[in-house]
This record gives sequence, C-alpha cells and structure tokens, in this order.
Amino acid sequence: MASVLAPLAPLRARLGEALFLRVAGPDGPAKRERIHGTSGPRWFAPDSEIARVHGDASMFVGGMRALMLQSLHPVAMTAVGEHSGYRGDMWGRLARTSSFLAVTTFGTVPDAERSIAAVRRIHRSITGTMPDGTPYRADDPHLLMWVHIAEVDSFLRAHQTYGARPLDQAGRDAYVAQTALVAGKLGVLDPPTTEAELAEVLAAYRPELRPTQHAREAVSFLLLKPPLPLPARAPYGMLAAAAVGLMPRWTRRPLRLPSLPVSERTVVRALGTLATGTIRWAMTPPPVPDPAPAT
Repeated sequence: MASVLAPLAPLRARLGEALFLRVAGPDGPAKRERIHGTSGPRWFAPDSEIARVHGDASMFVGGMRALMLQSLHPVAMTAVGEHSGYRGDMWGRLARTSSFLAVTTFGTVPDAERSIAAVRRIHRSITGTMPDGTPYRADDPHLLMWVHIAEVDSFLRAHQTYGARPLDQAGRDAYVAQTALVAGKLGVLDPPTTEAELAEVLAAYRPELRPTQHAREAVSFLLLKPPLPLPARAPYGMLAAAAVGLMPRWTRRPLRLPSLPVSERTVVRALGTLATGTIRWAMTPPPVPDPAPAT
C-alpha cells in the first residue's frame, strides 16, 4: 500500500503545510512542537471530548463558520475594524484562535495560563466608541460570551457533521462544559455547560445581531480571497461551501450568503466530507515504509 501512495507524498506534504501555515500562522511548526512536546500537567486528557473536537479536521469548517457568525454582532465587528482591519485580520484571527485553542486544549497548564493572561491583556487594551456614541471594550463579559458561544456552537456543529467520530449527547454536553472552563478563565461569566444551555444563550443574543457593510465585506473576503497556493484552493473552496452550509438560515440574507437547502444536504455535504477527509489525510504524517527484506 505504501508503494501505491508514494507518488502522492509530495502533494500531501505541500497541501498539509499550506493549510497548516494558513491556519496556524508562520510560526505554527514551532508552536506545535512546544505545545505537544513539552512535558507537564494538562487541563484535558488526550481522549477528552474537547481534544477530540479540537484535534479534528472539521475545525477548518467550524473556524470559518465561527468567524462568519461572530461578524453579525456589530460591536465585535466594529472592534475588529477599528483595531486591526478586518481584511487582513480575518486570517490573523483564525491563526490566533487556532493557536489559542491548541495551547489551552493540548498544552501544559502553565503554557495555557500564560496564553490566557496574554489574551486578557490584549482585551483590556481594546476600547472604542460605536457610531451612536456607545462605548465598548473587548473585555466586556457580555461581548466575550458572544464570541465564545459562536465558536463553541460552530466547532460542535462542524464536528457533528464532518468529524471523524461525532459525539453522542453526553459527549456533546461534556464538550460544552470543558470549553466553559477555559471561557471562565478568559472572563466569560457563567458560560453554558450543556448543549441545551448553549442553544438558549445563542437565542438570547438574536435581538442584538444585525448585518453591517463591514461584516458583509469581511465574510466575502474570507470566502472568496484565500491567500493560498493553487493546489490548496479547491479543498478550501469546498470547506467554504461546507461552512456556509452550516450557517443558520436566518443569517443567510443579512450576510448575502446563498441558501440552497437541497444542494446543501447533498452536493455541499459530499464536498465538505471530501474536503475534511483530504485535510485529515494531508495533515497526517505518511506511514513509515516497511523495511526492505533482508537478503
């Protein structure tokens, strides 16, 4: 079998590296080595639900969905636009979120605590004023809650649809509870600890959500302008379609996203499964060849 797959090894390496560097950032390899190679106590076991979700290729779909969903909160989108520029920062946010999740899920406790402290310092420095004169700050627990639940809901839905090993109800509740541990340390007050609570909190934010021109432009930039080499663009397009397919119906018109229910249940679902499977293959180290028989 190894000899059959050998010609694909260069493609596998290039595709895996391109996708990993795009999501993890240019210093991703060094971070990965530190996160997984440093010994010490960790908050979560390797077989925990949070490790299962955050370590799966479906996170590529979940991460894109989370950014699109988060953009519907005008305060969150204003903060991004005023403090970093949404065009370049959509990718920067994806890389920073990926690194933060990796450290807090798989890293040692001291490393995770340092990462949380760094994020809280950044949040304290981000303040501004909405167009109507209302002040905002990034460490507002209410705003932090929105960012948290949009991510958790997106990661969980993507995993249940495209993950290698979807969770049962007890597993989904455990995952939400485990993410709440990290959210609480970030400053979120009373984060949901079950899937049902997560749905209730999401519904409570609906009246606050509305589209802005910045949100529409940012989503378009994320979906249509990936700074990736040519071999990685086809899988990325499939991931983008899969992420859109998981967006709630009520978000489609505000963000000018297509809504094709039949196609999303058939063609898009098949493409999303193919894309996540391709990423899972590309980012898994190839098997070590069998030793040559002794002569």
